[in-house]
Amino acid sequence: MTLRGKTAIIGAADTEVGVIKHMGATQLCVDAILRALADAGIDKGSVDGLVTCNSMAEPYMYHAEAIAEYLQIFPRYCVSVGAGGGTTFTALHQAASAIASGICHTVVIAMADSLRSGLSRERALAMQSSTGHAQFERPYGATVPAYYALIAQAHMHQFGTTSEQLAAVAVSARKHAERNPAAQMRTPITIEDVLNSRLIADPLHLLDCSLVSDGGAAVIMTSSERARDFRQPPVYLLGVGEGHNHEHISQAQNLTTSAAVESGQRAYKMAGVGPRDIDFAGIYDCFTPVVLIELEDLGFCLKGEGGAFVAAGNIEPGGLLPVNTHGGLLSHCHSGNPGSMFALTEAIFQLRGQANTRQVTKADIALVHGQGGIMSSHCTIILGRESGQ
Repeated sequence: MTLRGKTAIIGAADTEVGVIKHMGATQLCVDAILRALADAGIDKGSVDGLVTCNSMAEPYMYHAEAIAEYLQIFPRYCVSVGAGGGTTFTALHQAASAIASGICHTVVIAMADSLRSGLSRERALAMQSSTGHAQFERPYGATVPAYYALIAQAHMHQFGTTSEQLAAVAVSARKHAERNPAAQMRTPITIEDVLNSRLIADPLHLLDCSLVSDGGAAVIMTSSERARDFRQPPVYLLGVGEGHNHEHISQAQNLTTSAAVESGQRAYKMAGVGPRDIDFAGIYDCFTPVVLIELEDLGFCLKGEGGAFVAAGNIEPGGLLPVNTHGGLLSHCHSGNPGSMFALTEAIFQLRGQANTRQVTKADIALVHGQGGIMSSHCTIILGRESGQ
């Protein structure tokens, strides 16, 4: 069974992002849902499916059920999903499957966290260290930036990628963020600014690393048959694919090629499109080298040419493939596992033609991609203004 064109997103909304001290993670999640319901023009009684992601700052044993209880909704489909940074798109995949199989009709997908104001320094460090393999990684003291620095070093060694090319990813993200009044960081930066920022894990500097933020977002999905009955123009799910090749970086078979190859190919096949058909993209950018590898693995440039592709300005505003037009995790915000939600909502706003000063010239087909762990679990989504049916 293919999911192409069978479901559509009819509501989308973001909360405030950055440092949100007056709302905790649970409140942010509920706020995002209420905003998305208002965007779709429906009330909570219309919802019969709920998918969430657990919070690090305010975790629940049964997160989706806790949010449903808070809202006083009683869905027939209720699940919490966990796939790290790729959670958003894995959740979308599962929700679309539930709708297409008739399990439910109207699903809210919502995620939020308070990584900036909801975690103490001690809890944040414990969270960072817990990601490593208990036997082969944690005893050596590496943190998440160090794992991604390992990937960056491998790409530089194998393909001659430079620190300047990595920095170009951060500069591009900031150029997009300058156009987004909601972005956490909007001050222009240069290649030199990135290279002169504090070294975190060689070769990654502070500005090569994503932000730490509070914030959340939600979308509402239904069947294509029902989608035209709502307030907003529908955005259709055209293709989806997943790829999973390891959990811990010490077990990765390749540091410069990821399972985005498989997830991308599966999504393209379902959608019936290829990389050249994509008008803009939302690509997971927790650290700058990740963008280079994902651009290569998703077919936007040849393997090893990601650095040159980015340095040529191709992913900047007005470029061949605008990437992370909201500013991405590097400049808009990064609230942990919900981080990819903002790439999803941004794609929806662009496809609706509602992105205001950052609206891309052509917005018919979008690709969004997330990865969780340390380049571990990948999910690629292709969205379009038309159902393709």
